[in-house]
Amino acid sequence: MALGSNTKFYETPNHPFQGERIAEEGDLLSRYGLVNKEELWRAQSELRDYRREARRLIGEAQGDTVAAAEAGSEFLARLKRIGVLDDEDSLDDILSLDVTDILERRLQTVAYRKGLGNTPQQARQFIAHGHVTVNGARVSAPSYKVDVAEEGEIEFDETSPLADDLHPERAEGQ
Repeated sequence: MALGSNTKFYETPNHPFQGERIAEEGDLLSRYGLVNKEELWRAQSELRDYRREARRLIGEAQGDTVAAAEAGSEFLARLKRIGVLDDEDSLDDILSLDVTDILERRLQTVAYRKGLGNTPQQARQFIAHGHVTVNGARVSAPSYKVDVAEEGEIEFDETSPLADDLHPERAEGQ
């Protein structure tokens, strides 16, 4: 067994029962078609890592945002490439991100927004069953992070029965 292979990719909440947090998590789970709270906690941990890196870069530059932007240009470019940030955003804008910004970049959500499924859950099923391709490659992970450049390349696999416009499960808008 490799060193560190048993570490989690997420942190659970500190307090087991907080009614407001549980209700908010349930709303996000249903809105984005997530199967369990672990997927939400992974997105929250990813956001936490982004914010931590932004704070570190701003701190190293002693509050000088221009110097911080130069030091974090690669970090900013990565976040802009995956679509979490807009082209004109800076390191300070990372601190104001929300978990919904991360969840919006999942393949499941992007496929649903493009009309490949009637619901986020149906889009997830189509992805998991191998009906969706990104850049011509079949992707079966609903949690796949979609780059801005790949967003237009999401479609049904040409060998899939769902590629036919007359298929009964196709979204009504197509």
